[in-house]
Order: sequence, then C-alpha cells, then structure tokens
Amino acid sequence: MAPSIDRQGYWGRPTSTLDWCEENYVVSFYIAEFWNTVSNLIMILPPIYGAIQTFRDGLESRYICSFLGLAAVGVGSWCFHMTLLYEMQLLDELPMIYSTCVFVYCIYECFKQEKSVSLFPIALLLIFSVSVTVVYLQWKEPVFHQVMYGALVACLVLRSIFIVTWVYPWHKPLFYTSLAIFLLGFLLWNIDNIFCDSLRASRQTLPPGVGVVTQFHAWWHIFTGLGSYLHILFSLQIRSTYLKYRPKTSSAPGPANVTLQLLGGPSQGEGGPQDTTPGTLQLYNYSNILGCTGI
Repeated sequence: MAPSIDRQGYWGRPTSTLDWCEENYVVSFYIAEFWNTVSNLIMILPPIYGAIQTFRDGLESRYICSFLGLAAVGVGSWCFHMTLLYEMQLLDELPMIYSTCVFVYCIYECFKQEKSVSLFPIALLLIFSVSVTVVYLQWKEPVFHQVMYGALVACLVLRSIFIVTWVYPWHKPLFYTSLAIFLLGFLLWNIDNIFCDSLRASRQTLPPGVGVVTQFHAWWHIFTGLGSYLHILFSLQIRSTYLKYRPKTSSAPGPANVTLQLLGGPSQGEGGPQDTTPGTLQLYNYSNILGCTGI
C-alpha cells in the first residue's frame, strides 16, 4: 500500500489507515481514487438486481440479505475510495464482515426445512460480528480485519468444497468458477500491494488508457464482486436442489436460461435421495439473475 501523495482534492487530506496504490485525485478533483471507486459498480448494480429478482421469485429472505449485503459492501467501498476518510473506511470494511456472515449462514444452513430459522448460528455469527467490530474500533490495525475476513471466507470455501465433493458434485462448475474468479482478484490485490512502486513508475511511461489496466486494486473489486455474486448463486442452487427445485438449463441462445422446478417436498436428510416425481407447485425463471452477469 502506497503512502498518501501530496496532491489535495475535495475531501482533504486522507484520514484512513489505508491508502492504496492508485494515485490520489489524478482523474477527478472530487474522487480520491477514481478507478478504485467506479470499479465498485459491479458490487452494487448486479446484486441489487439479484435481490429484486429473488424477492419477486418468493425465495427466502436470507438470499435477499446476501445480495443486499454485497451491494452494501460496494457502496461502502465506493465511499471509502472516493474520500479516503477513516469513517468511510469503516463503512467499507465492517460490512465485509457482516455480509460474509450472512453468506456463512446460508451455506451452513442450506440443508434445513424451508423458511426455517436457526437461532444458534445466528447468535454465534452475531457475537463474532460484534466482537470484531468492537476490537477493530479500538485496535485500528487493518491486518486484524483482513485475518477475520479471511477466516470467514475459509469457512465458506471449506463448507462449499464438502458439499460439491460429497453431496451435490454436479454443482462443482459454478462453485469452482466463483472460487477461481475470487482468487484471481486476491492475487491482483497482492500484486498491487507488493509491487506498487513499480506499477506507479510504469504508469508514468504508459499511455493513459494502458496505464488504467495496471490499477489492480480496481480489478480486485471487479473479480471479487463477480466471484461473490456467483457464490450467492451457488448457495441458491444448493438450497434449491435440497428443497427439490431441479435446475434445468435451456438450450436457447443467449444468457443461460435456468428454470427451477419444484419436485415434491424437502428431503429428510442432508443430501438425501431426490424425489423425481414432477410437481406443479411452482415454476420460476432464474435467467434474469444469471443474465446480469452475462453467464
């Protein structure tokens, strides 16, 4: 992470504990890190659309919260990179913890009866979130936040690997695609941190349009936003499979046209045998949520 440069802008001198590799106030007087800011659109617009479609389809509110949580992270990150103020940094980093806790709840509680609520994991995740918040407000160490966030992501990955290995292996492509995209973003995040001086020097010699490509923290937003979005879809697919919504892929051209058909009632055990007797209780089209990422 690069130290703040002397160039001043609309929001004044940065007060955040982090200042990233993008040069401050170069593109706009009103936006400290322009590319790191606008790249958050991928974490704002598709999840909002996904939340709307999830609500319209009558799916469980936990998935609406997942989409809105990802959008909240995008809004907070926008505000942080636009201002580089400490208060906005918290608006970015703390929702990362809260939204990932929602993801953890969804993936660990996917084998329960429809619309059921488990109070123990909710209480556990709430205690974790509050504890991280209190400690981080007192101990302003970004590494602490990064480790706590990483621990939550590790819980997601391990649970998901278990599911696609032992329960629903046919969902491997979606999970491993989301994981690969997320890890690519994490790789670029590290490159941006470690090689910041070299990247800044290269931008002085490269044409402006080419230099933008080296804004790897912006790419971190794009890839982790897309990877997180796909993980929510993966979690939805797992839940839908357990509740006997059988995924069906249309051969029609264009974005994947996925329809989930309710087949009987929920199975009685984790990953239990599927009742393949077609039911007529509900059909809903899922192509709009998938289509907004071009998949």
